[in-house]
Amino acid sequence: MLVNIGFGNVVNMDKVVSIIKADAAPIKRMVQAAKDNNLAIDATCGRKTRCVLIMDSGHIVLSALLSETIENRAGGVLVSERGNEEDDA
Repeated sequence: MLVNIGFGNVVNMDKVVSIIKADAAPIKRMVQAAKDNNLAIDATCGRKTRCVLIMDSGHIVLSALLSETIENRAGGVLVSERGNEEDDA
């Protein structure tokens, strides 16, 4: 399933391993290492990177959208929200 990750860019969600917020220092180091190894795909169009999509091929995709926005476009539910729903049931 292809999902828009902003500015007309799409990603095959079947190949996404994880969607991570880009504000943590370890993630910033991972992004820099991927850029150094030519494994980073920048889909931010010059905007601030808000989330990082980890692909099963080892590539990472940088997006200017929030992780919640991408996840909502994919039609899923956040894991933290899913846990709260199970507690309510």
